[in-house]
Amino acid sequence: MRIGVLALQGDFALHEEALARLGVDSAEVRRPTELDAVDGLIIPGGESTTLLTLMKASEFVPALEKFHASGRPMFGTCAGLIVLAREVVNPEQFSLGFIDVTVERNAYGRQRESFESEGEATLDGSPRPLKMVFIRAPRIRRLGPAVSRLASHGGECVMARQGTVVVAAFHPELTEDPTVHRYFASLVKAER
Repeated sequence: MRIGVLALQGDFALHEEALARLGVDSAEVRRPTELDAVDGLIIPGGESTTLLTLMKASEFVPALEKFHASGRPMFGTCAGLIVLAREVVNPEQFSLGFIDVTVERNAYGRQRESFESEGEATLDGSPRPLKMVFIRAPRIRRLGPAVSRLASHGGECVMARQGTVVVAAFHPELTEDPTVHRYFASLVKAER
């Protein structure tokens, strides 16, 4: 099993380190053809408009649509959540629409309002505390009927799943807690 990490922009190296700590093989994905060699894909945080510009220039959009249609799991954190969402507001922008959520960009504030906190995740059937880092984070404003809430902070959904698509408003790669990456890796393994 190999999990790809989209390495166009953002904190992709930290996701690779988190996977390595779990003993999971990973690969940086810089070209659409490299998607063929991975069983799952993480789209990291960064700047969503820059990420989308780079994806369009490299013709990643049709390749990601094909990847999603194949049923291989995808996990988007922060900007990756924005890219995967059905609808983006503040301002509206193009997104792939792979998960039926509405996301508001920068809804937790600007860079100086970034924070670390504890939320609650239910990833293995029982709720447990989870450390979360929010950096210019988007806020999930709406969940479609087929979307499951996986984690909450302050009563709001901050991590969700629809089929093989998982998204998080926070940065799990910025903590030492392997819970979120382990959850995604188990999903990838189950779908192989």
